[in-house]
Amino acid sequence: RDLEARAQNEFFRAFFRLPRKEKLHEVVDCSLWTPFSRCHTAGKMYTSDSYICFASKENGCCNVIIPLREVISIEKMEDTSLLPNPIIVSIRSKMAFQFIELKDRDTLVENMLQRLKDVNSSNPVHCNNLQNKNQNAPAFGSTSVLMGGGPVHMGTEASQVKERSEYGKESGYLLNAEALRSDFHQSGMAGLEFGKSREQIKESLWDDHFVEYGRTVCMFRTEKIRKLVAMGIPESLRGKLWLLFSDAATDLASHPGYYVRLVEASMGKCCIATEEIERDLHRSLPEHPAFQSETGIAALRRVLTAYAHRNPKIGYCQSMNILTSVLLLYAKEEEAFWLLVAVCERMLPDYFNHRVIGAQVDQSVFEELIKEQLPELAEHMKDLTALASISLSWFLTLFLSIMPLESAVNVVDCFFYDGIKAIFQLGLAILEANAVDLCNSKDDGQALMILSRFLEHVKNEESPLPPIGNHHAFFSDDQEASPVTEIANLIHDSYEKFGDHSVAQIEHMRYKHRIRVLQSHEDTTKQNVLRVVIPDVSILPEDLEELYDLFKREHLIRCYWEMTSPVMERHDPSRPYAEQYRIDAQQFANLYRLVAPWTCGEHTDVLAHRTFRLLDENMDRLIEFKGLACCLDVMYNGEMNEKIKLLYKLHIPPALTEDERDSQSPLKNPLLSTSRPLVIGKSNGDAVDYQKQLKQMLKDLAKEKDTKTEKELPKMSQREFIQFCKTLYSMFHQDPEENDLYQAIATVTTLLLQIGEVGQRSISLGSGSDEFTEDLQPEASASDQDAVFTDTVKTPHKDSQPSPVTEGDWTVSFEHILASLLTEQSLVNFFEKPLELRPKLENAKLNQYSLKTNGMSFQSRGETTKLNT
Repeated sequence: RDLEARAQNEFFRAFFRLPRKEKLHEVVDCSLWTPFSRCHTAGKMYTSDSYICFASKENGCCNVIIPLREVISIEKMEDTSLLPNPIIVSIRSKMAFQFIELKDRDTLVENMLQRLKDVNSSNPVHCNNLQNKNQNAPAFGSTSVLMGGGPVHMGTEASQVKERSEYGKESGYLLNAEALRSDFHQSGMAGLEFGKSREQIKESLWDDHFVEYGRTVCMFRTEKIRKLVAMGIPESLRGKLWLLFSDAATDLASHPGYYVRLVEASMGKCCIATEEIERDLHRSLPEHPAFQSETGIAALRRVLTAYAHRNPKIGYCQSMNILTSVLLLYAKEEEAFWLLVAVCERMLPDYFNHRVIGAQVDQSVFEELIKEQLPELAEHMKDLTALASISLSWFLTLFLSIMPLESAVNVVDCFFYDGIKAIFQLGLAILEANAVDLCNSKDDGQALMILSRFLEHVKNEESPLPPIGNHHAFFSDDQEASPVTEIANLIHDSYEKFGDHSVAQIEHMRYKHRIRVLQSHEDTTKQNVLRVVIPDVSILPEDLEELYDLFKREHLIRCYWEMTSPVMERHDPSRPYAEQYRIDAQQFANLYRLVAPWTCGEHTDVLAHRTFRLLDENMDRLIEFKGLACCLDVMYNGEMNEKIKLLYKLHIPPALTEDERDSQSPLKNPLLSTSRPLVIGKSNGDAVDYQKQLKQMLKDLAKEKDTKTEKELPKMSQREFIQFCKTLYSMFHQDPEENDLYQAIATVTTLLLQIGEVGQRSISLGSGSDEFTEDLQPEASASDQDAVFTDTVKTPHKDSQPSPVTEGDWTVSFEHILASLLTEQSLVNFFEKPLELRPKLENAKLNQYSLKTNGMSFQSRGETTKLNT
């Protein structure tokens, strides 16, 4: 049921091209009075947070989009046999929409009124009318809305314009108040009178249409308006109609002063996006005079920089500059900004990012459409991916980069009215027109040349503008004359031959191909991560791949169970491959329990969180896959000294925190005593006094220290050593050699406790005052091996880091611990025995989900609290 609701929500937003934040609330069968046909048209009403929409049952017959901020009132009318369950929705432009045959009308109206109240209380009121140039009425009329029993006064156009001008005065940047086309109008070209007369005819047709169908964003959208759009919108109306068709007009009215504030906040700041913008500014329509001047360049810089500041996830991507340049030609600067928002965030979702997922999805859809609509071409060109890659720029720039500008703007007209459907069908029409030549082409390069030459010669004879060459085209000089294609004819053919696909069909294909494209990207990410990690570990590649899947799955499980959690925000595809997925302490603890070989019963979670803190080097409370893989590699495949070093690090800061306390101390165990005599057992049954063994161990450590170049580990305090001992005891539980291991670790622990106490007494009484050190002096008084022992008591060299341990404290070093452990063969055998990761991985695949469903992942919530503190 949730999936169905989500799919319906997605379709609703795609069909009416509404913001992604819009949530669909009701879908109701009804009929709408359509005055142009003088009857009620059957269809469905869709209501969301900020919109009331209508779509007729007959595809393309009539659609209506009513932003709630345009609504004055929603009223129930008298129920009659001719008009069952009617409601009237009145809007600011003195229009009213009559809906009838509404089920559960009372609840529906109540819900819509509540949302209307919410919208008007949270947004400034502003109405968007496209006025006839001959009308003297103000574009934004004064009106009232009855809210809570009293009228709410609506601002007039004058007040709104004054408000916007005040924002402009506050800004240090002079924004363009008119479209660049007005300032850089080209004239004086021969043959333009015919184009001007055609423009006047088009304007007259549009004026007649506005009278009958409405002139606001709430206009009736019918097949008639689609035909007018396909003919090409008049230059004087193009920018305004783009705003209405995309509903950018609503965004503009809802956010007065927003763009100016963005410009103030973003200009002058330097980042990767601004550097890329500066590099591309002079490549954006350089053939147009508007962008041969600082006026156009400055406006383009402000819009692109402001958008990069608004949406850092997109920032700036190539092709945005070309699109924005054309928007600035036909719309005011602030309007161009909101048009860019509509394109990037609603009409072409996921197009403008580093992975261009949306564009790749639509390329896959385009391939399917080619196979379906042009089977002969698809049969000849076995690999359609090459053809799709050629057409990538068609989708990214809406043909603006490869058609003459005066022709490409007609394509943009259709795009703003019909969305991506217009680009699909035009692409198919272009391929059909060149099918014979493409079937005869020998390679991809020749196919590219055929299509590029064709698109360069798509003309617009009805345009009042002089022809402008395309800087981005592949070829500018033809060796032979090419036939000219009229853009109006090409668009007409695209609608006639390939316009049958509905939005629902296209969205269904998009969903299907999106899964494949995303899976392909995920596979690429995995392979790149493994390529980075494999050289640094000894884990088998197939095991490492399984481990990566577990790591990623842990992230996804958390996303599923905690939809409102910031966990979902941790996947950032713009980051390097190895950093795209990251997990937190609780997720790491889940994985640790599943795959780590060092399990310690109830102590396992404690060890897992210490391991996490050790790996979290930048202290952002997140770790990447490489950290987990390298840690497990040491546990499974490391030498004994590497494993002991890892264990040692887990019991000193930052892994071990100051507030960790254990209820039981290993010192209370009767096996451990600092006073009992210690005898090291030999395999032949002989016994050696521990002092002699200790002196030899210190000599060996001193020699090792002389050759060691890596940074020395901090000394371990008694509290930390106690924790270290507890971990070792816990690790040996249920081992087949458990008794021998307990006896061995008791022996080693006693030895180390005595070493620490000797060092402590040496500091307290001074050098040579302790009986034990005197016994060692004859053999090593002047040698460096003494330095190993007395490192716990002497002042460090001036170039070494000062020890946090205060004078007279009990300490042991990593070298002490390692050398002591090496004296017990059972301990050596335990840490050097081979371990298999594969069985753990197989078991983890079966049990990873049950950890969450059984609530086990919350067992260590107390440890998480410790981590956060």
